[in-house]
Amino acid sequence: MLVSLVIPVYNEIPTLAEILRRCTAVDFPKELVLVDDCSKDGSREFLRQLSEQGLDVLGGTPKNRNEIRVLFQEKNQGKGAALRRGFAEATGDIILVQDADLEYDPKDIPRVIQPIIDGEADVVFGSRFIGSPRRVLYYWHTVLNNVLTTLSNMTSGLNLTDMETCYKAFRAEVLRSVHVEEDRFGFEPEITAKVARGDWRVFEVPISYHGRTYEEGKKIGWKDGVRALYAIAKYSVKR
Repeated sequence: MLVSLVIPVYNEIPTLAEILRRCTAVDFPKELVLVDDCSKDGSREFLRQLSEQGLDVLGGTPKNRNEIRVLFQEKNQGKGAALRRGFAEATGDIILVQDADLEYDPKDIPRVIQPIIDGEADVVFGSRFIGSPRRVLYYWHTVLNNVLTTLSNMTSGLNLTDMETCYKAFRAEVLRSVHVEEDRFGFEPEITAKVARGDWRVFEVPISYHGRTYEEGKKIGWKDGVRALYAIAKYSVKR
């Protein structure tokens, strides 16, 4: 199966080349669909170079089949909007969200997609809270994540442990049946609600997590938490 890694990019030049090296080093057939959201730190220029010159720009040792597709947003719209475009352009049998920082390790991807390959799942969430190593950081972020996950579960009927996780993998047919409306971080509760509404088979697997501080480039803030609450309410009503 071809796996599409949809990678939204916004001002990630410190980690961009390294995460792409790590992605291409994992041994399965894949395409990397990179969507630049009008970066201002050199990420956009790096991606233009990658698009023109190919994987040689990265160095490292790519494994298996690797295709690179680079898309450029005309204006900054947010992670959800970048994912919406990436999903529309992806050609893989399985589509997975990959952040452009180093918080999520591409070595975990085979574990995330395995239930889909085995024919047991249509959607897989990678959970940071069920048994794998993770960097210990902000207490209140964990509290908020638990609150959002609990509220999402109450309205969706699912029993996830980590609704806000980046690593979400989908059979391509699932995403073809869903229209993503949220432009920013409201994408997470939105896609969860719509997956639940579609009665798709959902699995959860453990993943490692190497979180970063705000000084290291973390972007999500309290306004995104408020939007997530709004999105949970909005898409539960639509349900």
